[in-house]
Amino acid sequence: MTDAAMPAKLDGIVKMFKSLPKGMRLQALLEYSKKLPALPAEYKDHPERMEQVPECVSPFFLATTVEGGHVNMYFDVPAEAPTVRGFASILSEGLGGGSPQDVLNVPDTFYYDMGLSDLITPNRLNGMHAILRRLKNQVREHA
Repeated sequence: MTDAAMPAKLDGIVKMFKSLPKGMRLQALLEYSKKLPALPAEYKDHPERMEQVPECVSPFFLATTVEGGHVNMYFDVPAEAPTVRGFASILSEGLGGGSPQDVLNVPDTFYYDMGLSDLITPNRLNGMHAILRRLKNQVREHA
């Protein structure tokens, strides 16, 4: 069950995943992995500006900024990690440009509502939890 305070864009993505047959959810996640925005030069050329999420099985780096009351998210995830890359893309699409409070309102385990727990290993789910936790921490630091 999704939280009423969850941002509308992310809530729509969660509901779309939930409505898909189990076999199509993984395919949808892989499609999202292809939509992850490219890393801007300011982060690509300066990876030290990004925070690593060591709980992820795959190398995963993130950075956030808050400008004009809107959150910008940047993710660096290798193409060889499509499930985690897809999760990053979902966060980017569902939360990018929202307010800090939008990000902080996201339930910590919203991805369970998407039906991903049946498809993804517990290690990857732990990584997703760590990504969201670090994302929220960075937003809190900026707010």
